Amino acid sequence: MAANYIKSKLFSTRESLTPALRSSAFLSRGVLTPEEFVSAGDELVFRCPTWSWEGARSEADGEAAVRERGHLPPDKQYLVTRNVPCSQRVDSLENAFFGETEVGAGGPDGAGDDWLMSHVNPPSGGAGLDGDEDDEFDVLDVDGTVMDVARTQPAPPTPPVGAGNGGDADEYADMADFEEEDIAADDAAAEGAAGIAGGNNILRVRSYDISITYDKYYQTPRVWLFGYDEDRNPLAPEQMYEDVMSDYVKRTVTIENHPHIAGPHISVHPCQHGNVMKNIIGNLSRNGGEVKIESYLFIFLKFVSSIVPTINYDFTMKVEAR
Repeated sequence: MAANYIKSKLFSTRESLTPALRSSAFLSRGVLTPEEFVSAGDELVFRCPTWSWEGARSEADGEAAVRERGHLPPDKQYLVTRNVPCSQRVDSLENAFFGETEVGAGGPDGAGDDWLMSHVNPPSGGAGLDGDEDDEFDVLDVDGTVMDVARTQPAPPTPPVGAGNGGDADEYADMADFEEEDIAADDAAAEGAAGIAGGNNILRVRSYDISITYDKYYQTPRVWLFGYDEDRNPLAPEQMYEDVMSDYVKRTVTIENHPHIAGPHISVHPCQHGNVMKNIIGNLSRNGGEVKIESYLFIFLKFVSSIVPTINYDFTMKVEAR
């Protein structure tokens, strides 16, 4: 915990010293200016009423003045949606997706000591389960048609304006491995969520408060999650990790201090967000869609859902070709 606190303080100091991006690089680098982040947030709140803007906290001890980000409007410091259901743990989803594979045989007749592998890690190098690096996955519905976007390995991240040559990007480099297995998990998560409303019994489930801040250093949104158990008691960090795809736990997804809200949050580190967004936006554009800045957070939340697929928050706007 002490290491996470120190790291969070260092990142916060670095961000505060970084000048805000002033010229749009939405298409060229997949990043946003603070003004573009507010515009995209306004669209999210308009289309999905479960989301809302929050201002800096107004604690009597004066911390609000420190926490308020001057590059954002006082009443639009971050976005939040609360009490989002999470009906199952990720390991059950991973087991269902990868299947239970019979691995060995314990005797000449193939019986005896057989055992099951309940989870298979995706192969490294960006290949799919069959080793084919040219697999495609469905990302978004454009004008009612699901678009196939070829998976590519993102190029090394372009340093943001005002950024130094720090080495923390390598620590989180696995964000570049944006696998089709994770995107496909969305449908399975939605099926699990459907059980919450079914029947006459109310299913008691975990829930999450999810917030989105703007990271001035990386010039992208950053998502934060804080979980509660079935009795609304806060989850411990290790319990929240149970709702994150295992490939990302303690690598891309770590425990960090939220800039506005007290308590340990799990957060998806933003160092690869620009690259991932640039690739998705570029692929959509090559398939005939014109992606506007207002659609940015819907695309962003779509890709984050592949990391926390059983947390069923709203990002249902379609990206339409213009």
